[in-house]
Amino acid sequence: MVHPASRVDEDVDVPTRPETRGIELIDEGERHGRARDLFFVWAAPSVSILNLTVGATLILLGLELWQAVAVIIAAALLWVFPGLIAASGPAAGTSGSVITRAMYGILGNKLFVAFVGWFIGAVFLSLTWLASAFMGADLLRRLGFDDPIWVPIGVTVVVSAITIVVAIFGHGLILRIYPVMATVLLAIFVVVAVFVIPTVDWQYTPSAPLDGLGTWSAMTIGFTILASTPLSFINSPDIARYLPRSTKPAHIAAATALGGGVPFIVFTTVGALMATGLGAAAFDAGIDVALFDLLPAWFAPILVIGVILNTIALNAMTAYTSSMALQAIGFRLSRIPAAIIVGLVGTALTIYLVLSSSLLEAANLMLQFLVIVSSPAMAIFAVDVVARRCAYDGADLFDTRRGGRFWYSAGWSIPGLTALAAGGVVTALCLSTTVWAGPIAQALGAVDLSVPTGMLVAGGIYALLLRTPLAKGGRP
Repeated sequence: MVHPASRVDEDVDVPTRPETRGIELIDEGERHGRARDLFFVWAAPSVSILNLTVGATLILLGLELWQAVAVIIAAALLWVFPGLIAASGPAAGTSGSVITRAMYGILGNKLFVAFVGWFIGAVFLSLTWLASAFMGADLLRRLGFDDPIWVPIGVTVVVSAITIVVAIFGHGLILRIYPVMATVLLAIFVVVAVFVIPTVDWQYTPSAPLDGLGTWSAMTIGFTILASTPLSFINSPDIARYLPRSTKPAHIAAATALGGGVPFIVFTTVGALMATGLGAAAFDAGIDVALFDLLPAWFAPILVIGVILNTIALNAMTAYTSSMALQAIGFRLSRIPAAIIVGLVGTALTIYLVLSSSLLEAANLMLQFLVIVSSPAMAIFAVDVVARRCAYDGADLFDTRRGGRFWYSAGWSIPGLTALAAGGVVTALCLSTTVWAGPIAQALGAVDLSVPTGMLVAGGIYALLLRTPLAKGGRP
Protein backbone atom coordinates (compact mmCIF):
# COMPACT_ATOMS: atom_id res chain seq x y z
CA MET A 1 0.00 0.00 0.00
CA VAL A 2 1.21 3.51 -0.76
CA HIS A 3 2.71 5.32 2.25
CA PRO A 4 0.09 7.64 3.75
CA ALA A 5 2.17 10.77 3.32
CA SER A 6 3.28 10.06 -0.24
CA ARG A 7 1.99 11.92 -3.27
CA VAL A 8 0.55 10.66 -6.50
CA ASP A 9 2.35 12.51 -9.27
CA GLU A 10 -0.54 13.64 -11.43
CA ASP A 11 -4.22 13.30 -12.21
CA VAL A 12 -5.03 12.03 -8.74
CA ASP A 13 -8.74 12.87 -8.92
CA VAL A 14 -10.06 13.05 -12.47
CA PRO A 15 -13.17 11.37 -13.89
CA THR A 16 -11.44 9.77 -16.87
CA ARG A 17 -9.21 7.27 -15.11
CA PRO A 18 -9.40 4.97 -12.09
CA GLU A 19 -8.53 6.61 -8.80
CA THR A 20 -5.55 4.88 -7.22
CA ARG A 21 -5.52 6.91 -4.02
CA GLY A 22 -7.07 5.28 -1.01
CA ILE A 23 -6.71 6.50 2.55
CA GLU A 24 -3.48 8.41 1.82
CA LEU A 25 -3.33 12.03 2.97
CA ILE A 26 -4.34 14.65 0.42
CA ASP A 27 -1.92 17.57 0.20
CA GLU A 28 -3.33 21.09 0.05
CA GLY A 29 -2.10 21.48 -3.53
CA GLU A 30 -4.31 18.57 -4.62
CA ARG A 31 -7.48 19.93 -3.02
CA HIS A 32 -10.28 21.24 -5.21
CA GLY A 33 -14.02 21.82 -5.44
CA ARG A 34 -16.65 23.76 -3.51
CA ALA A 35 -18.90 22.79 -0.65
CA ARG A 36 -22.03 23.23 -2.77
CA ASP A 37 -20.83 20.43 -5.08
CA LEU A 38 -21.77 18.02 -2.29
CA PHE A 39 -25.48 18.82 -2.60
CA PHE A 40 -25.96 16.86 -5.84
CA VAL A 41 -23.54 14.12 -4.78
CA TRP A 42 -25.88 13.36 -1.85
CA ALA A 43 -29.10 14.08 -3.76
CA ALA A 44 -28.48 11.33 -6.32
CA PRO A 45 -28.55 8.46 -3.77
CA SER A 46 -31.52 10.02 -1.95
CA VAL A 47 -33.93 10.10 -4.92
CA SER A 48 -34.69 6.47 -4.24
CA ILE A 49 -37.22 3.68 -4.61
CA LEU A 50 -36.19 2.70 -1.07
CA ASN A 51 -37.65 5.99 0.19
CA LEU A 52 -40.95 5.18 -1.53
CA THR A 53 -40.87 1.75 0.11
CA VAL A 54 -40.28 2.95 3.66
CA GLY A 55 -42.79 5.76 3.17
CA ALA A 56 -45.43 3.18 2.26
CA THR A 57 -44.42 1.19 5.34
CA LEU A 58 -45.60 4.01 7.59
CA ILE A 59 -49.15 3.59 6.27
CA LEU A 60 -48.85 -0.19 6.53
CA LEU A 61 -47.99 0.27 10.23
CA GLY A 62 -51.42 1.87 10.70
CA LEU A 63 -50.54 5.57 10.82
CA GLU A 64 -52.74 8.34 9.52
CA LEU A 65 -51.29 10.43 6.72
CA TRP A 66 -50.45 13.47 8.89
CA GLN A 67 -48.75 11.22 11.41
CA ALA A 68 -46.64 9.62 8.68
CA VAL A 69 -45.55 13.03 7.39
CA ALA A 70 -44.63 14.14 10.92
CA VAL A 71 -42.45 11.05 11.36
CA ILE A 72 -40.76 11.66 7.99
CA ILE A 73 -39.87 15.25 8.89
CA ALA A 74 -38.57 14.23 12.32
CA ALA A 75 -36.34 11.54 10.79
CA ALA A 76 -35.11 13.93 8.09
CA LEU A 77 -33.68 16.22 10.78
CA LEU A 78 -31.11 13.50 11.48
CA TRP A 79 -29.41 14.42 8.18
CA VAL A 80 -27.73 17.12 10.27
CA PHE A 81 -25.38 14.42 11.59
CA PRO A 82 -23.85 13.27 8.26
CA GLY A 83 -23.45 16.97 7.47
CA LEU A 84 -21.69 17.69 10.75
CA ILE A 85 -19.17 14.87 10.49
CA ALA A 86 -18.51 15.50 6.77
CA ALA A 87 -16.48 18.57 7.73
CA SER A 88 -13.86 16.32 9.34
CA GLY A 89 -12.83 15.02 5.87
CA PRO A 90 -11.21 18.23 4.58
CA ALA A 91 -9.81 18.96 8.05
CA ALA A 92 -7.97 15.64 8.25
CA GLY A 93 -7.41 15.11 4.51
CA THR A 94 -8.23 11.42 4.70
CA SER A 95 -11.05 8.90 4.92
CA GLY A 96 -13.56 8.75 7.76
CA SER A 97 -12.39 5.19 8.47
CA VAL A 98 -9.02 6.69 9.45
CA ILE A 99 -10.47 9.71 11.29
CA THR A 100 -12.29 7.35 13.67
CA ARG A 101 -8.87 6.37 15.07
CA ALA A 102 -9.32 9.52 17.16
CA MET A 103 -12.41 7.92 18.73
CA TYR A 104 -11.42 4.26 19.10
CA GLY A 105 -7.62 4.12 19.07
CA ILE A 106 -5.26 2.66 16.49
CA LEU A 107 -6.16 -0.98 17.22
CA GLY A 108 -9.70 -0.39 18.45
CA ASN A 109 -10.51 1.38 15.21
CA LYS A 110 -9.66 -1.74 13.21
CA LEU A 111 -12.34 -3.61 15.14
CA PHE A 112 -14.80 -0.74 14.72
CA VAL A 113 -14.24 -0.40 10.97
CA ALA A 114 -14.29 -4.16 10.37
CA PHE A 115 -17.60 -4.61 12.17
CA VAL A 116 -19.50 -1.33 11.96
CA GLY A 117 -18.15 -0.01 8.64
CA TRP A 118 -18.51 -3.31 6.85
CA PHE A 119 -21.88 -4.13 8.37
CA ILE A 120 -23.37 -0.83 7.28
CA GLY A 121 -21.79 -1.12 3.83
CA ALA A 122 -23.00 -4.67 3.27
CA VAL A 123 -26.57 -3.85 4.33
CA PHE A 124 -26.92 -0.91 1.98
CA LEU A 125 -25.19 -2.62 -0.93
CA SER A 126 -27.55 -5.56 -0.63
CA LEU A 127 -30.73 -3.55 0.03
CA THR A 128 -30.36 -1.24 -2.94
CA TRP A 129 -29.18 -3.97 -5.28
CA LEU A 130 -32.17 -5.97 -4.02
CA ALA A 131 -34.53 -3.16 -5.07
CA SER A 132 -33.13 -3.06 -8.60
CA ALA A 133 -33.16 -6.87 -8.80
CA PHE A 134 -36.85 -7.12 -7.87
CA MET A 135 -37.99 -4.27 -10.10
CA GLY A 136 -35.80 -5.28 -13.04
CA ALA A 137 -37.01 -8.87 -12.74
CA ASP A 138 -40.65 -7.74 -12.56
CA LEU A 139 -40.25 -5.69 -15.74
CA LEU A 140 -38.60 -8.61 -17.54
CA ARG A 141 -41.38 -10.90 -16.31
CA ARG A 142 -43.92 -8.64 -18.00
CA LEU A 143 -41.86 -8.97 -21.19
CA GLY A 144 -41.92 -12.76 -20.99
CA PHE A 145 -38.72 -13.52 -19.06
CA ASP A 146 -40.23 -15.08 -15.97
CA ASP A 147 -37.58 -17.35 -14.48
CA PRO A 148 -37.92 -16.56 -10.74
CA ILE A 149 -34.29 -17.34 -9.92
CA TRP A 150 -31.96 -16.55 -12.80
CA VAL A 151 -33.63 -13.33 -13.98
CA PRO A 152 -33.21 -11.43 -10.67
CA ILE A 153 -29.73 -12.91 -10.23
CA GLY A 154 -28.79 -11.75 -13.71
CA VAL A 155 -30.08 -8.22 -13.03
CA THR A 156 -28.11 -8.16 -9.77
CA VAL A 157 -24.85 -9.22 -11.42
CA VAL A 158 -25.12 -6.66 -14.24
CA VAL A 159 -26.03 -3.75 -11.95
CA SER A 160 -23.36 -4.64 -9.39
CA ALA A 161 -20.69 -4.84 -12.11
CA ILE A 162 -21.53 -1.33 -13.37
CA THR A 163 -21.58 -0.07 -9.79
CA ILE A 164 -18.11 -1.37 -9.01
CA VAL A 165 -16.72 0.18 -12.20
CA VAL A 166 -17.94 3.58 -10.95
CA ALA A 167 -16.41 2.88 -7.53
CA ILE A 168 -13.09 2.00 -9.17
CA PHE A 169 -12.99 5.31 -11.07
CA GLY A 170 -13.75 6.90 -7.73
CA HIS A 171 -14.22 10.42 -6.44
CA GLY A 172 -13.49 12.29 -9.67
CA LEU A 173 -16.15 10.38 -11.61
CA ILE A 174 -18.61 10.59 -8.72
CA LEU A 175 -18.22 14.36 -8.59
CA ARG A 176 -18.70 14.64 -12.37
CA ILE A 177 -21.65 12.32 -13.03
CA TYR A 178 -23.73 12.51 -9.84
CA PRO A 179 -25.22 15.95 -10.64
CA VAL A 180 -26.38 14.53 -13.98
CA MET A 181 -27.74 11.40 -12.29
CA ALA A 182 -29.52 13.50 -9.68
CA THR A 183 -31.21 15.59 -12.38
CA VAL A 184 -32.35 12.53 -14.35
CA LEU A 185 -33.58 10.78 -11.20
CA LEU A 186 -35.46 13.86 -10.07
CA ALA A 187 -37.26 14.05 -13.43
CA ILE A 188 -38.18 10.34 -13.33
CA PHE A 189 -39.48 10.36 -9.78
CA VAL A 190 -41.40 13.60 -10.28
CA VAL A 191 -43.25 11.82 -13.10
CA VAL A 192 -43.87 8.90 -10.71
CA ALA A 193 -45.32 11.38 -8.23
CA VAL A 194 -47.57 12.85 -10.94
CA PHE A 195 -49.09 9.40 -11.57
CA VAL A 196 -49.32 8.61 -7.85
CA ILE A 197 -51.11 11.80 -6.75
CA PRO A 198 -54.47 11.03 -8.52
CA THR A 199 -54.64 7.69 -6.67
CA VAL A 200 -54.13 9.23 -3.22
CA ASP A 201 -56.98 8.87 -0.74
CA TRP A 202 -56.79 12.29 0.93
CA GLN A 203 -59.48 11.23 3.41
CA TYR A 204 -57.60 8.04 4.28
CA THR A 205 -58.13 6.53 7.69
CA PRO A 206 -56.66 3.18 8.78
CA SER A 207 -59.08 0.26 8.78
CA ALA A 208 -58.19 -0.28 12.45
CA PRO A 209 -57.37 3.21 13.82
CA LEU A 210 -54.64 3.32 16.43
CA ASP A 211 -54.78 5.11 19.73
CA GLY A 212 -52.63 5.59 22.81
CA LEU A 213 -49.64 3.26 22.98
CA GLY A 214 -50.55 1.77 19.62
CA THR A 215 -50.05 5.12 17.92
CA TRP A 216 -46.77 5.80 19.69
CA SER A 217 -45.54 2.29 18.92
CA ALA A 218 -46.23 2.67 15.18
CA MET A 219 -44.75 6.17 15.02
CA THR A 220 -41.56 5.23 16.87
CA ILE A 221 -41.06 2.04 14.87
CA GLY A 222 -41.51 4.04 11.67
CA PHE A 223 -39.07 6.66 12.93
CA THR A 224 -36.45 3.98 13.60
CA ILE A 225 -36.81 2.56 10.09
CA LEU A 226 -36.45 6.02 8.55
CA ALA A 227 -33.68 7.16 10.89
CA SER A 228 -31.43 4.31 9.83
CA THR A 229 -30.81 5.97 6.45
CA PRO A 230 -29.21 9.28 7.52
CA LEU A 231 -27.50 7.65 10.51
CA SER A 232 -25.83 5.08 8.28
CA PHE A 233 -23.88 7.68 6.28
CA ILE A 234 -20.87 7.69 8.55
CA ASN A 235 -18.88 7.77 5.28
CA SER A 236 -19.73 11.41 4.55
CA PRO A 237 -16.14 12.60 5.35
CA ASP A 238 -14.84 10.42 2.49
CA ILE A 239 -16.81 12.36 -0.12
CA ALA A 240 -15.79 15.76 1.26
CA ARG A 241 -12.10 15.06 1.90
CA TYR A 242 -10.81 16.58 -1.37
CA LEU A 243 -12.23 20.02 -0.54
CA PRO A 244 -9.70 22.72 0.42
CA ARG A 245 -8.96 22.79 4.14
CA SER A 246 -10.18 26.41 4.20
CA THR A 247 -13.73 25.40 3.18
CA LYS A 248 -16.16 26.51 5.88
CA PRO A 249 -17.47 23.53 7.92
CA ALA A 250 -20.94 25.09 8.03
CA HIS A 251 -21.10 25.13 4.22
CA ILE A 252 -20.00 21.47 4.04
CA ALA A 253 -22.59 20.49 6.64
CA ALA A 254 -25.41 22.39 4.92
CA ALA A 255 -24.70 21.03 1.43
CA THR A 256 -24.47 17.44 2.70
CA ALA A 257 -27.54 17.62 4.95
CA LEU A 258 -29.76 19.40 2.43
CA GLY A 259 -28.63 17.19 -0.46
CA GLY A 260 -29.64 14.09 1.44
CA GLY A 261 -32.55 15.49 3.45
CA VAL A 262 -34.67 17.33 0.89
CA PRO A 263 -35.19 14.37 -1.51
CA PHE A 264 -35.62 12.14 1.54
CA ILE A 265 -38.59 14.20 2.74
CA VAL A 266 -40.19 14.59 -0.69
CA PHE A 267 -40.05 11.01 -1.94
CA THR A 268 -40.68 9.27 1.37
CA THR A 269 -43.82 11.39 1.59
CA VAL A 270 -44.76 10.31 -1.95
CA GLY A 271 -44.42 6.69 -0.78
CA ALA A 272 -46.78 7.33 2.12
CA LEU A 273 -49.28 9.06 -0.19
CA MET A 274 -49.12 6.17 -2.64
CA ALA A 275 -49.89 3.66 0.10
CA THR A 276 -53.18 5.37 1.01
CA GLY A 277 -54.64 4.27 -2.33
CA LEU A 278 -53.42 0.68 -2.08
CA GLY A 279 -55.23 -2.26 -0.53
CA ALA A 280 -53.76 -5.05 1.55
CA ALA A 281 -53.50 -7.22 -1.56
CA ALA A 282 -51.14 -4.70 -3.15
CA PHE A 283 -48.79 -4.93 -0.18
CA ASP A 284 -48.95 -8.71 -0.27
CA ALA A 285 -47.94 -8.70 -3.95
CA GLY A 286 -44.99 -6.42 -3.22
CA ILE A 287 -44.64 -2.66 -3.25
CA ASP A 288 -42.57 -2.84 -6.43
CA VAL A 289 -45.36 -4.67 -8.25
CA ALA A 290 -47.97 -2.25 -6.88
CA LEU A 291 -45.98 0.72 -8.16
CA PHE A 292 -45.77 -0.76 -11.65
CA ASP A 293 -49.55 -1.22 -11.63
CA LEU A 294 -50.07 2.48 -10.95
CA LEU A 295 -47.95 3.57 -13.91
CA PRO A 296 -48.63 3.39 -17.65
CA ALA A 297 -46.87 0.54 -19.41
CA TRP A 298 -44.63 2.86 -21.43
CA PHE A 299 -43.17 4.40 -18.26
CA ALA A 300 -42.26 1.13 -16.53
CA PRO A 301 -38.89 0.71 -18.33
CA ILE A 302 -38.02 4.34 -17.54
CA LEU A 303 -38.73 3.76 -13.86
CA VAL A 304 -36.53 0.67 -13.84
CA ILE A 305 -33.74 2.74 -15.41
CA GLY A 306 -34.24 5.27 -12.63
CA VAL A 307 -34.08 2.59 -9.94
CA ILE A 308 -30.89 1.20 -11.46
CA LEU A 309 -29.34 4.69 -11.69
CA ASN A 310 -30.18 5.33 -8.05
CA THR A 311 -28.79 1.94 -7.09
CA ILE A 312 -25.53 2.71 -8.87
CA ALA A 313 -25.36 6.16 -7.24
CA LEU A 314 -25.81 4.85 -3.72
CA ASN A 315 -23.82 1.66 -4.02
CA ALA A 316 -20.90 3.14 -5.95
CA MET A 317 -20.47 5.61 -3.10
CA THR A 318 -20.79 2.79 -0.53
CA ALA A 319 -18.34 0.50 -2.34
CA TYR A 320 -15.93 3.41 -2.80
CA THR A 321 -15.80 4.19 0.90
CA SER A 322 -15.87 0.52 1.93
CA SER A 323 -12.77 -0.11 -0.16
CA MET A 324 -10.94 2.47 1.98
CA ALA A 325 -12.35 0.83 5.10
CA LEU A 326 -10.55 -2.37 4.07
CA GLN A 327 -7.31 -0.43 3.91
CA ALA A 328 -7.95 1.18 7.31
CA ILE A 329 -8.49 -2.26 8.83
CA GLY A 330 -4.94 -3.10 7.77
CA PHE A 331 -5.31 -5.24 4.65
CA ARG A 332 -2.37 -4.62 2.33
CA LEU A 333 -4.53 -3.91 -0.68
CA SER A 334 -4.62 -0.97 -3.03
CA ARG A 335 -8.04 0.66 -3.30
CA ILE A 336 -9.10 -0.88 -6.62
CA PRO A 337 -8.74 -4.57 -5.61
CA ALA A 338 -10.43 -3.66 -2.31
CA ALA A 339 -13.41 -2.21 -4.23
CA ILE A 340 -13.72 -5.43 -6.25
CA ILE A 341 -13.76 -7.52 -3.05
CA VAL A 342 -16.47 -5.28 -1.58
CA GLY A 343 -18.53 -5.77 -4.74
CA LEU A 344 -18.23 -9.55 -4.66
CA VAL A 345 -19.32 -9.74 -1.02
CA GLY A 346 -22.27 -7.39 -1.58
CA THR A 347 -23.39 -9.29 -4.69
CA ALA A 348 -23.35 -12.62 -2.83
CA LEU A 349 -25.48 -11.21 0.01
CA THR A 350 -27.92 -9.68 -2.48
CA ILE A 351 -28.39 -12.96 -4.31
CA TYR A 352 -29.13 -14.66 -0.99
CA LEU A 353 -31.80 -12.04 -0.19
CA VAL A 354 -33.28 -12.27 -3.70
CA LEU A 355 -33.90 -15.96 -3.13
CA SER A 356 -35.23 -15.67 0.42
CA SER A 357 -37.32 -12.52 0.94
CA SER A 358 -39.49 -9.73 -0.40
CA LEU A 359 -38.25 -6.16 -0.82
CA LEU A 360 -40.55 -4.74 1.85
CA GLU A 361 -39.75 -7.45 4.39
CA ALA A 362 -35.98 -7.26 3.85
CA ALA A 363 -35.88 -3.46 3.91
CA ASN A 364 -37.82 -3.05 7.13
CA LEU A 365 -35.98 -5.65 9.19
CA MET A 366 -32.48 -4.78 8.02
CA LEU A 367 -33.01 -1.03 8.41
CA GLN A 368 -34.28 -1.48 11.97
CA PHE A 369 -31.37 -3.68 13.05
CA LEU A 370 -28.92 -1.31 11.39
CA VAL A 371 -29.52 1.35 14.06
CA ILE A 372 -27.96 -0.87 16.75
CA VAL A 373 -24.55 0.02 15.34
CA SER A 374 -25.20 3.15 13.30
CA SER A 375 -26.90 5.38 15.88
CA PRO A 376 -24.23 5.06 18.65
CA ALA A 377 -21.42 5.34 16.08
CA MET A 378 -22.89 8.50 14.56
CA ALA A 379 -23.43 10.08 17.99
CA ILE A 380 -19.80 9.42 19.01
CA PHE A 381 -18.45 10.82 15.74
CA ALA A 382 -20.60 13.96 16.09
CA VAL A 383 -19.51 14.54 19.69
CA ASP A 384 -15.85 14.13 18.68
CA VAL A 385 -16.18 16.64 15.83
CA VAL A 386 -17.77 19.19 18.17
CA ALA A 387 -15.29 18.53 21.00
CA ARG A 388 -12.29 18.96 18.69
CA ARG A 389 -13.93 21.83 16.81
CA CYS A 390 -13.19 19.88 13.63
CA ALA A 391 -9.42 20.21 14.23
CA TYR A 392 -7.95 16.90 13.02
CA ASP A 393 -4.28 16.42 12.21
CA GLY A 394 -3.76 13.87 9.45
CA ALA A 395 -0.17 13.15 10.50
CA ASP A 396 -1.32 12.27 14.04
CA LEU A 397 -3.99 9.95 12.66
CA PHE A 398 -1.36 8.03 10.69
CA ASP A 399 1.07 7.80 13.62
CA THR A 400 0.48 4.16 14.52
CA ARG A 401 3.50 3.82 16.81
CA ARG A 402 3.18 3.03 20.51
CA GLY A 403 3.01 6.35 22.28
CA GLY A 404 1.41 8.14 19.33
CA ARG A 405 -1.38 10.61 20.06
CA PHE A 406 -4.15 8.10 19.34
CA TRP A 407 -2.47 5.03 20.78
CA TYR A 408 -4.47 5.52 24.01
CA SER A 409 -4.37 2.36 26.21
CA ALA A 410 -2.32 -0.25 24.33
CA GLY A 411 -3.96 0.88 21.08
CA TRP A 412 -7.52 0.93 22.41
CA SER A 413 -9.60 3.98 23.33
CA ILE A 414 -11.63 3.14 26.42
CA PRO A 415 -13.93 6.18 26.06
CA GLY A 416 -14.90 5.43 22.47
CA LEU A 417 -15.29 1.68 22.77
CA THR A 418 -17.17 1.91 26.09
CA ALA A 419 -19.58 4.47 24.66
CA LEU A 420 -20.11 2.40 21.49
CA ALA A 421 -20.82 -0.80 23.44
CA ALA A 422 -23.13 0.91 25.93
CA GLY A 423 -25.01 2.74 23.18
CA GLY A 424 -25.40 -0.48 21.18
CA VAL A 425 -26.74 -2.40 24.17
CA VAL A 426 -29.26 0.32 25.06
CA THR A 427 -30.34 0.58 21.42
CA ALA A 428 -30.99 -3.17 21.29
CA LEU A 429 -32.90 -3.08 24.59
CA CYS A 430 -35.19 -0.36 23.23
CA LEU A 431 -35.63 -1.82 19.73
CA SER A 432 -38.98 -3.26 18.63
CA THR A 433 -39.14 -5.41 15.49
CA THR A 434 -41.20 -8.37 14.32
CA VAL A 435 -38.40 -10.77 15.28
CA TRP A 436 -36.89 -8.99 18.30
CA ALA A 437 -38.38 -6.75 20.96
CA GLY A 438 -36.00 -5.55 23.65
CA PRO A 439 -37.19 -5.70 27.25
CA ILE A 440 -37.43 -1.91 27.54
CA ALA A 441 -39.49 -1.75 24.35
CA GLN A 442 -41.76 -4.50 25.69
CA ALA A 443 -42.18 -2.70 29.00
CA LEU A 444 -43.22 0.44 27.13
CA GLY A 445 -45.85 -1.40 25.09
CA ALA A 446 -43.74 -1.88 21.91
CA VAL A 447 -42.76 1.81 21.81
CA ASP A 448 -39.37 1.94 20.04
CA LEU A 449 -37.02 4.54 21.54
CA SER A 450 -33.89 2.84 20.25
CA VAL A 451 -32.49 5.75 18.20
CA PRO A 452 -32.77 8.63 20.70
CA THR A 453 -31.72 6.54 23.70
CA GLY A 454 -28.82 4.87 21.89
CA MET A 455 -27.52 8.20 20.62
CA LEU A 456 -27.93 9.99 23.96
CA VAL A 457 -26.25 7.21 25.93
CA ALA A 458 -23.36 6.77 23.49
CA GLY A 459 -22.80 10.48 22.97
CA GLY A 460 -23.18 11.31 26.66
CA ILE A 461 -20.79 8.62 27.89
CA TYR A 462 -18.22 9.54 25.27
CA ALA A 463 -18.39 13.26 26.12
CA LEU A 464 -17.92 12.51 29.83
CA LEU A 465 -15.06 10.02 29.37
CA LEU A 466 -13.19 12.42 27.09
CA ARG A 467 -12.68 14.59 30.18
CA THR A 468 -11.07 11.80 32.20
CA PRO A 469 -7.51 10.40 32.24
CA LEU A 470 -8.82 7.49 30.12
CA ALA A 471 -8.55 9.78 27.07
CA LYS A 472 -4.84 10.38 27.76
CA GLY A 473 -3.00 12.18 24.98
CA GLY A 474 -5.85 11.89 22.51
CA ARG A 475 -8.07 14.30 24.43
CA PRO A 476 -9.30 17.29 22.34
